[in-house]
Amino acid sequence: MRGRRPPSAGSRRSALALLLALCAGAGGACGNSVQDQPIPHNTLEALLLAHYRVYWLGRSFQGMAITEAARDPSGAFSVQYGDCLQGGQGTCVPPLRVVTSPDNSFVPGASAPHSTRSIRGAPAVVAQRGRAIAIPTGGVVVAIYGLTPRLAAAAAQRAVPINASAEPGAPLPARVPDTGFGATPLPAQIPPPLRPFH
Repeated sequence: MRGRRPPSAGSRRSALALLLALCAGAGGACGNSVQDQPIPHNTLEALLLAHYRVYWLGRSFQGMAITEAARDPSGAFSVQYGDCLQGGQGTCVPPLRVVTSPDNSFVPGASAPHSTRSIRGAPAVVAQRGRAIAIPTGGVVVAIYGLTPRLAAAAAQRAVPINASAEPGAPLPARVPDTGFGATPLPAQIPPPLRPFH
């Protein structure tokens, strides 16, 4: 990402508004009996504009297309592959989900029963009998949730940032110290500046 200027706040807000509008329209598909449809390419724009690396597996992985891409209020991005297997709207359980969190002070699964193994040169937390893998890399934590341990492990080998140059299977960047992202207030938590009454 060297040499690239960060996007302006206005373009990030526009991209996020577009992403939220598209996800809201597509979100209801998970709640009905009709299978999800692949999302349009422009829904991925917010992932490209993020100020940190956001990991994904490409437009499809092992025959499963992206069916959702969203950013939650904490700043984490989630990319879902395949149709909902259980649940309905708001409780969709997809075959595969890749979540990139910019808060690298917390590694999901580290407080539950787990094992640790090296994945592409990075120490990873492996939980839920191999179906959940959390990899602290660079200034982010990439969490992969798969239907099977084999699917999760294959995804961990393939994951690359959508907004930086990298090869699937290549060594991952070393984890950096706590970036402090988790202690930074979210935009919604910052009160507007006081203005004098006229």
